[in-house]
Amino acid sequence: MSTVVNTFCATLFCLLFSLKINSQSTNQVQKDSLVNLVNTYYSQNIKIFAANSSVEDINNVFDLFTNDFVYVHPKYGGTYSRQKLYDGYIRNQKNGGYDGSVIDIKIVNMITGLNAIAVERKYITKTESGIKDGDYQMTLFEFKNGKISKIFEYW
Repeated sequence: MSTVVNTFCATLFCLLFSLKINSQSTNQVQKDSLVNLVNTYYSQNIKIFAANSSVEDINNVFDLFTNDFVYVHPKYGGTYSRQKLYDGYIRNQKNGGYDGSVIDIKIVNMITGLNAIAVERKYITKTESGIKDGDYQMTLFEFKNGKISKIFEYW
């Protein structure tokens, strides 16, 4: 009887241990894919900020978003639907708002959570006097089904 119990306990331990390892591996893959998605979002935005950007560049950013995506920026107007934000990107581009002055986005820190990433970053700009680091800014990204579902700006 004790051999059966010992075998059962050993088997159960091995099963639980392997599930824990698989869970950690899955969590790491998910974490890495979300970090890659945020990095892609920022690199695509740098393309949009260039003086010669196109509507296709804007569309590439919006391909990263869910259909019910929401952008929240309390300091600059509150909450924007996906369509309202898209229209704003297009308007800024047509009005020459993307002039190439933002040349990079430096990510200082990322904190990953369950379907969310908090990012500390700053814009790097080209000015008449040279290259300038902007102020630190914080942004929270939320995700659904492998896409960005919400961006909340805390600056």
